[in-house]
Amino acid sequence: MTTFDPVQRAAAFGGAMASAPLRLVDDLTAPARIGLTKDVRRAIGITAAPAPPTMNPEEAFLAPDGVARLVHADLPTMLIGGLSALLLQMLHPLAMAGVAEHSSYQSDPLGRLRRTADFVGTTTFGTVTEAHKAIAQVHRVHRRVKGVSPDGRAYSAADPELVTFIHVAEMSSFLESARRFGPRPLSPSQCDQYYEEVAPVAMALGAAWVPRSAAETESYFARIRPELYAGPQARQARDWLRRGVAKRPEERAVYSVLLAGSISILPRWARRELGLSAPVSLDLLVDTVSVIPLTRVISAGLRWVTAGGQRTMDMPPSTPTT
Repeated sequence: MTTFDPVQRAAAFGGAMASAPLRLVDDLTAPARIGLTKDVRRAIGITAAPAPPTMNPEEAFLAPDGVARLVHADLPTMLIGGLSALLLQMLHPLAMAGVAEHSSYQSDPLGRLRRTADFVGTTTFGTVTEAHKAIAQVHRVHRRVKGVSPDGRAYSAADPELVTFIHVAEMSSFLESARRFGPRPLSPSQCDQYYEEVAPVAMALGAAWVPRSAAETESYFARIRPELYAGPQARQARDWLRRGVAKRPEERAVYSVLLAGSISILPRWARRELGLSAPVSLDLLVDTVSVIPLTRVISAGLRWVTAGGQRTMDMPPSTPTT
């Protein structure tokens, strides 16, 4: 004979009643959200629908239940982290020379963004075969990207040390954005696991070594920091990025908030070098009172538009970072 626990029944009923309004809002706003999702994706240069993720652990390039997928699945924090990574990468004179002399970032910024998003998406959510195909394409591009930087040094995009720098700048920015603006907290062990999971991507691209923990990442930046500075090419790219590519007023407003959020997660030394830093006390006040709360609001709105209201409302808030 089946028995019923009245406490369990009450809890189940209460949960159903609590979720009913969320489901109703979700259902009523679904048509508008679909249209807004298309607008958001079109505004950042992504027109095709995302491919379904590979869930078979034996076929996936990265673990389906790993932290990397958790971080990379959130569009708002990836946008913020991507902008922050671009700013950070500008400080490497050889990496910046390659971008300035071989990329169409000013004439076709959305194309470059789309290609980067495709690569990260494929290596994160795709099969081993799909990931290796995307990596091979990057190798073909890297072989053509070489020259002499303004400081007189030869550079090549295939240089293992440059591959390491680009990888660390991107992954550390994605992770810091997820920690500060993401929909859920990430523990220190999850942060270490993230670096461990994404390391094979950089190694496959030609890196000889990459950090595999948060501590190793911090040590890496401490070691390479004397080599980083904002030269003329970096300052030009910084100014271009600050102007943005959005055309509609509402898009420009959102972009301004996302850019401010991306600056807030940069290491303080990088903000100073790029000329994006006020005195420390003022930076902290602006970030705490204005930038961080507003960026979280915009991120939550974008998350609701692109992922659905109910799923994100049930997630715990992100953990503040120092």
